[in-house]
Amino acid sequence: MVPVYNDASVPAKPADESLAYIRQMLGELRGVADEKGADMLCYLLEMAYVETGDLLSGRRALSAKGIKGNEATGVAMKPPGKIKL
Repeated sequence: MVPVYNDASVPAKPADESLAYIRQMLGELRGVADEKGADMLCYLLEMAYVETGDLLSGRRALSAKGIKGNEATGVAMKPPGKIKL
């Protein structure tokens, strides 16, 4: 399991409490998925668990809005047509 990042010196905000709850539930769901042998589901739940830990620790912003990512290369794309089967 992923280590827990707790900083007791920082008072919890309501958003932090909600994220901590979500993270706890993700950990429990991952355990259930592991018992069933659902490897891909375990992986996805673990990634969400890690992401939530990053949000709680401040290593990642809550929202990506306003963050400029990779821009399109300017390649013209033709609209998809009907697929013939």
